[in-house]
Amino acid sequence: MQDDAKYLDPKVLNKISNLELKARLIVEGYISGLHKSPYQGFSVEFAQHREYVPGDDIRHIDWKVYGRSDRYYIKQYEEETNLIAYFLLDSSASMQYASQGMSKYEYGSHIVASLAYLILQQQDAASLCLFDQEVREFLPASANPAYLSDFARVLQNTSPNQKTNMAQVFYNIVERLKKRGLIIIVSDLFDEIGSVLAGFRHFRNRKHDVIVFHLLDRDEIEMPLQRLTLFDGLEDEIKILANPRALREAYLKELRTFLQELKSNCIANRIDYAQITTDQTLDVALSAYLANRAGKARI
Repeated sequence: MQDDAKYLDPKVLNKISNLELKARLIVEGYISGLHKSPYQGFSVEFAQHREYVPGDDIRHIDWKVYGRSDRYYIKQYEEETNLIAYFLLDSSASMQYASQGMSKYEYGSHIVASLAYLILQQQDAASLCLFDQEVREFLPASANPAYLSDFARVLQNTSPNQKTNMAQVFYNIVERLKKRGLIIIVSDLFDEIGSVLAGFRHFRNRKHDVIVFHLLDRDEIEMPLQRLTLFDGLEDEIKILANPRALREAYLKELRTFLQELKSNCIANRIDYAQITTDQTLDVALSAYLANRAGKARI
């Protein structure tokens, strides 16, 4: 496993042209050894109770019901084999940013390809949507393992260059989804907070399970710039020459407020939120999230 790990660094993966190969390397490195099914719990949604019978897994006993009734009842869940994972990758202009190594869009593409590989390997279905202020690409759901090739083709042939409008585009997307499933959003979420949260609510109102991978560059979190810098807006025509040291405190305060509001609203709406930076080793970041998610499912 240690020999494999050196090939899973984003800087190394960036030099491999085959996105399918990169996805397989990531998944079959750390993640595949984490659980028999790393996605166990992703599609689990409570359906009903039934009385406990000897041989049932005691982890599924509802202890709250036991406390009220003094009888053992098992939580039953919807079948995981019906899972459809809808991957929504932000392809707006701000996703081009890269202080070093991979851009946010490239890193996000690896997240999508890696998790799609997992979904297809366990014989569930995957769908792909690339968006900015509109839906740019949409691949309908399929459970064919060869579908990863179509994912790779679309991901590699897309160049982010437009603005973002999450509320409107997510509303348009949710109208296309005929079956309830798992929504996996990969984005830097650079939009008005109200628009972002309204977009999330569109999916939750339709009873979709939602996971948000909030993808940021390390520079966007720490703003380490010291010298006079020309700030060039990726999604507008604004260019500002400024001293970053004078802006840093105010910028970081605004960022903290944005992140806090985002996280608290995700928790309130039962949305899984994971912040990832593009300097993190991808397989480690994903395996940590999957372990955490699996742990929640067993509680």
